[in-house]
This record gives sequence, structure tokens and C-alpha cells, in this order.
Amino acid sequence: MQALSRRTALVTLAGAAGAIATGCAVTSPEQTNPRASVTAPVSAAPTPTPTPTPTVDPRPLAPLTGRPVADAASLAHAAVAVKVSDVQSAHPQYGLNEADIVFAEPNGISYIRLCAVFHSRFAESVGPVRSIRPVDVPLLSPMKPVFGNTAAANWVMRYVASFSKHLENLYSFKAGVHGTGAYTTFPHRARVHSVCCHPDKLRQLATQNTAPPARPYLPFAVGEELPSTQTAGTPARSISVPWGPGDTWNTSYHYDATSRQYLRNEPWGRHVLADGQRVRTDNVIVIRARWGMDKIFEGTGAPDPVVHIINATGTFFYAHQGRCVTGTWTKGAVDELFEFTTDDGSPLKVAPGRTFIELPQHDAKVKLTA
Repeated sequence: MQALSRRTALVTLAGAAGAIATGCAVTSPEQTNPRASVTAPVSAAPTPTPTPTPTVDPRPLAPLTGRPVADAASLAHAAVAVKVSDVQSAHPQYGLNEADIVFAEPNGISYIRLCAVFHSRFAESVGPVRSIRPVDVPLLSPMKPVFGNTAAANWVMRYVASFSKHLENLYSFKAGVHGTGAYTTFPHRARVHSVCCHPDKLRQLATQNTAPPARPYLPFAVGEELPSTQTAGTPARSISVPWGPGDTWNTSYHYDATSRQYLRNEPWGRHVLADGQRVRTDNVIVIRARWGMDKIFEGTGAPDPVVHIINATGTFFYAHQGRCVTGTWTKGAVDELFEFTTDDGSPLKVAPGRTFIELPQHDAKVKLTA
């Protein structure tokens, strides 16, 4: 009995060993589970969406408008600034709607004189041309233009000459300018309002200032940036700028939604040019600055309006497409640009386009109408 049991045990062990050796006898319960034989898929990490690359316009920007131009060669020349009378008897005027920038300057109590600056395009005729005012020096020096005018008082001419490295003064009766066709006369006008300038011809007479403005004159919004009026500000469909005591002599701008521009008005009515077109602009900047009648240089002649914007600061209004922001301006040396900071502390961003810049008294009560 014991011998049989021992033999049976040996046979049993031998069979088990053979089964293990051939790999077909013993299986675990897990191996018989069909689910256990399927490999679970590995989930792939989601592919991140690439951040769009901002579109960069490769075209060069005009330094006085901030607008792109197709051909850089069209900007490879100096800007031309022309003084234009703005008293009522001088109207209608010529060429203002082709200017990149127009400055409106004090010319005594309740009088204004304009300075129209051309660079990205030139008007055929500009006028009536009048004389220089001292504030032209710090306004124009940063752009180093050719300067068209009918001269000025002796002391003002000497003052301008002291900054000749910034301004090339080609006044109407200067030797080498007179008789070239850069200036002509309006035969139907009174003599004081009869001088007409042809800025592209005047530009070609320049021997010193022949290069374009080296930098943008205003802090234009570029690329993906938005004008400050699109991110802040208040409605301003109308802007009134007082030049005389009280509200007796105001220029104003009214927003035209169709053209998306401001239309300018003189104290006596709509500002209309000789070709019947309303004077219009994309941007309006009002720079309030202290000014008074003074003589600030040696020489003969009566006092002229002197606007204090060199190494100075003040407040400004900027309007575009029916909205306005306010803030503080500063300017350093005569050839340095204005810097503008809005009331919320951010740098001003100006929309590309044409700009009128008015310079009334430092305490002028500028009015905005929503």
C-alpha cells in the first residue's frame, strides 16, 4: 500500500514537472480572464493651440501721420512748414487739407495764425502766406523742416537764425528763393494776403534740411496698439477752444460720423477753403500753454506772442472719432518732442492720420459736448 502510494506520488510529480516544462499545464486565473489580455490604450496629451503671431505691416510709416506708405522713397525728403494767415479777411485759404499737421498759434488777443506742415503729400498751393512767430521754433525744430514764410520782425528773424541747425528758413524774398516759382501771388487778393507758396518747389531749393523727420512727431499707435480714445475717455462730438476773453472768440470742431473726422469751425462760421471743401482732420490735440506778448531776443521790432513750451509742462485734450482723453504734456529742449501722459498715468497713443494742434492760453476753458 505504501509502495503504491509512493509510485503514484512520483507519477503525479513527474506529470506536473512535464506540464511546467512544456508551458501548457498550469495557468493562473488572471490569464484566463479575456479582459486581462487586452492592453489599455494610452491617451495622448492634447496638442496645444499655437498662439497667433501678430501681423506686422512691413510698410514704412510716415513720421507726421503714422500711416503706412507703399514706397519708402516717397518719404525721402524734408518736411515743409508754411505759415498761413487765419484772420477773417485772409479767407478763403489754400492747401490746408493736404497738410499732415496744422498748428493753430496765438497771434495776439483773439487772433490766430496757422502753420501747416507737409511731408507725406504736398498741396499745389498754400496760403495766404504770412510771417513767423517765435513759437514756430520749438514746434518745428524736432522735425527739421524747410520753412516757408514772409519773414518777421528783426528780432524774431535773429531768434530763428540762432536755431538754423534745426530750421532752414526760406522766406519769400530771400536771395536764391525769390523768382524761382516757389512763391507766387494771388492777383485778386489784397497785397497783405496775396503771397502763395508751392511747398514741393520750395523743398527742392533746400541745401541743408533735405532729410525726412528722423522720428514720429506724435506717439502714434502702431501694430496691435489702440488709440487712447478707444480704451478710455469720454464722448466728445464737439470741442470748443477759446482764444479771446470768455467765449468771444472760439474755434471749434464737430465730429462727422460719415467721414469719421472732425470738421473745423472759425469764430465766424464754418472753416471752408478756396476749393469749397470744409477743413477737416482725423485728430485734434489742444495743448494749453502759458503765453504773452514779449521780446525774447535782441533786435528791433515790436513784441510778439511768445508761447512758453520749452522746458515746460501743461495740460492737453486729445480727441479722435468722437471721444476725448485728457492729461499732461511736457517738453524739454527746443528740438525735443512733446511727451503726453493721460490722466490714468498711461502714455498717450494717437490714431494714425492728420492732426490739428491748437495752442490756447494755459487756463483756456475748453468745452466738450457729448
